Parts: sequence; structure tokens; C-alpha cells
Amino acid sequence: MRTYLVVVDESPESAVALRFAARRAVKTNGGVEVLALVEPQEFAPWGGVQATIEEEAKERAEALVQAAAGTLIAESGLQPHLTVKIGDGPRIVREMIAANPQIAALVLGAAATGSPGPLVTHFAGTDAGALPVPLMVIPGSLDRAGIDRLS
Repeated sequence: MRTYLVVVDESPESAVALRFAARRAVKTNGGVEVLALVEPQEFAPWGGVQATIEEEAKERAEALVQAAAGTLIAESGLQPHLTVKIGDGPRIVREMIAANPQIAALVLGAAATGSPGPLVTHFAGTDAGALPVPLMVIPGSLDRAGIDRLS
């Protein structure tokens, strides 16, 4: 089954990428893998404080993927696979793609204005030719009708 890997965060462009991936998955009889990334915390001399900060960030990311799953199920009927990982975003994305041969594309949302975001910058720039799957960069400026028309 063709699976679309979508990286979600709290940005509006993330919701655009998720909707696009869900619609493509429905049309291609595929699935959606929703990934939330948690940045590792800088070293703190008091390990307990660092662990608490990371745990809170992980809990926010888990709530985020659960909300994304609810939206996806309500709008498309698809039951996504949910993943939350702590670490370097590009490395985690590459590892997930390597570990799952069903992933057919990486779907990322680009900010409507300003910098497109760190993952888009990385995978569309430095790592553009190294991905084993297509990269779909979805403009964050698209509204629902635009997403539906293009997906």
C-alpha cells in the first residue's frame, strides 16, 4: 500500500500538507503516516529539568498527532499510523523512509510567507537528490478548495 509520510507541527502549513496527503491517499488507495518531531533539548546541568522539558514537549507532540489523526479520520475516513520521535528531524525522516518500503512520498508544508521551514529547506536543498522517494512540498497559502483541486 502506498503511504504518504507527513511531518506535522503546530503551523498552518502542516495542516495543509496533512489534508493534501489524506486526499492523495484516499484517491490512490493508500495510507498516511503522521510524524511529529520533538527537538532534543540542550544539555542542562540538572538532568531532571532537561528530562521534564523533553517529556512536556513529547506530550505536546503526542497531542498534536492525536488531533491530526482525529481530523484525518473525520475528513477522509483514513486511520493513520502515528509516530512521535525525539531527535534530529532530517535523520529521523530518512530512517523512517528506509525502515518502511511502503512510504511512497514525503509530504511537507511550506510556510505561506518567509522561510519555508527547516525540513523543506533541508530536503529541497541540501538533500534534494538523496531521498529515495519523491518530496511533495505543499504551499501553505493554499485554502481547502485549492488543496482539493490539486490533490
